Amino acid sequence: MSFDLELTGKRVLVTGGTRGLGAAVVELLAGLGAHVLATARTLPRAPVKGVHYMEADLASAEGARQAGEATLHHLGGIDALINVVGGSSAPAGGFAALDNAEWANALDLNLMSAVRLDRALLPAMIAQGSGVILHVTSIQRTLPLPEATTAYAAAKAALSTYSKALSKEVTPKGVRVVRVAPGWIETEASVAFVERIAAEAQTDYEGGRKRVMDGLGGIPLGRPAQPREVADLIAFLVSPRAASISGTEYTIDGGTVPTV
Repeated sequence: MSFDLELTGKRVLVTGGTRGLGAAVVELLAGLGAHVLATARTLPRAPVKGVHYMEADLASAEGARQAGEATLHHLGGIDALINVVGGSSAPAGGFAALDNAEWANALDLNLMSAVRLDRALLPAMIAQGSGVILHVTSIQRTLPLPEATTAYAAAKAALSTYSKALSKEVTPKGVRVVRVAPGWIETEASVAFVERIAAEAQTDYEGGRKRVMDGLGGIPLGRPAQPREVADLIAFLVSPRAASISGTEYTIDGGTVPTV
């Protein structure tokens, strides 16, 4: 007996959809029959067949506006919005290294990109009486790492709080809002990071991997998550199979967060 997620024909926008987790989500949903539009700052080298890609800088108000308009035009509407875009390029050095520009960058990319795109697409969902918004947050909202990602962690915490408030407002109107909080995901970018750590420590990749896990306080599962594993959770949550789930955050971190 198959477990059909009933995503065939669903109109889905995935932000940050050309690399890492976003690319895994796009590939999975397209394979499940969804009509997918993916945005990112750069187009993919190997696009997924049938997926429409759009270059957009969602850290800017104009980029979010363009992405919203393109989604409604190309897909003819919207059934699910999956906000994967986010990250941090802040320098190491703790709070003193984070000037006003770094704080603004973190908030624009990790919080305001979702707020602006929600604002652009929610009216269409409310008008049809159905839709799903999924925000990818981070375990750093409860387990912040101060060396370089204080602003990122704070922005993700704000995104989680905003998402909860939004769910209470729009769920009665037929629009579900859910969150997924990943821990360390072994994406192409994280592989490069581990390789650099390993080289600096004069060890192999597994040694570098262990150093990163130790820096997180350990991962009881013994390894980071793979992008497809997180994508599987996201696909379920935006599907009709999860029709009773709204306002909730799901952590997928291999047990990294040590508290309830």
